[in-house]
Amino acid sequence: METKSTLAHLATEARNSLTEHIDELSTLDMLRLINEEDAKVAAAVAAVLTEVACAVDAIAERFAAGGRLFYIGAGTSGRLGVLDASECPPTFSVPPTLFQGIIAGGDGALRKSSEQSEDSPEQGATDIAAHALTVNDTVLGIAASGRTPYVLGALAHARKLGALTIALACVPDSQMAANADISIAPITGPEILTGSTRMKAGTATKLVLNMISTGVMIRTGAVYGNLMVNMQASNVKLIDRAQRIIMATTGIDQPTAAKILDEAGSVKTAIVMQKLSIDRTSAEAKLKAHRGNLSALLNQKS
Repeated sequence: METKSTLAHLATEARNSLTEHIDELSTLDMLRLINEEDAKVAAAVAAVLTEVACAVDAIAERFAAGGRLFYIGAGTSGRLGVLDASECPPTFSVPPTLFQGIIAGGDGALRKSSEQSEDSPEQGATDIAAHALTVNDTVLGIAASGRTPYVLGALAHARKLGALTIALACVPDSQMAANADISIAPITGPEILTGSTRMKAGTATKLVLNMISTGVMIRTGAVYGNLMVNMQASNVKLIDRAQRIIMATTGIDQPTAAKILDEAGSVKTAIVMQKLSIDRTSAEAKLKAHRGNLSALLNQKS
């Protein structure tokens, strides 16, 4: 196990000179200081957009070949990965196997900390091996410090099998970066509270994961314009949203949108039925021929 002195050089472990006296400030001034530090995160993410774009395109290519995306991390990083993965099925109507989040210590660590679990590279390798990786899969390791043994073990195993490996850290030139095909490293600097990477580093991680999952889904046709046309109309709120999407894309009124959604069974099918004046079976066949990509179908040259 690494000692404290081994980690002292990491920017995420450094002491922030701007917040050394934060405990002496009024509550409002304390919050202003936190907000000022948080405002730096977006710029850190902006600096790595090229790398994020590379990851999005590489993952989308593998999804087209039947691949999956695995997020793996410990502590805050692991929780953020699980969170992003769990939000993709309801948002984009994809199977839960497409985006999967793995956290050191198992699902119990989502609620109760399991810090020692992150120190085993062997366990990281074992946990990712349980998913029978292929060359079309992607393993995205997440660790603010860029050196979590659990994540390094998972990345090493994934590389042996030929899967795409991506490192997401908040320090430059990390161990993870050296062991991954793609490195994404928004440099967020010293934390507001020394070493508390659930703060700026965690925010940067959440922003990048949002970009990756959303970007991949846009590239693979789950979005039409800026509308979530792959969504599942599974409750009152979502039925209302589905109807509004159909209205926005076709120009029909709400009663007509409700009727055609009921007939179609999905937002995409309803849009195709209405815009092309065809029945459900024909609409579904056209969508299948275009791999569910509504833009490709509707924008094709006649």
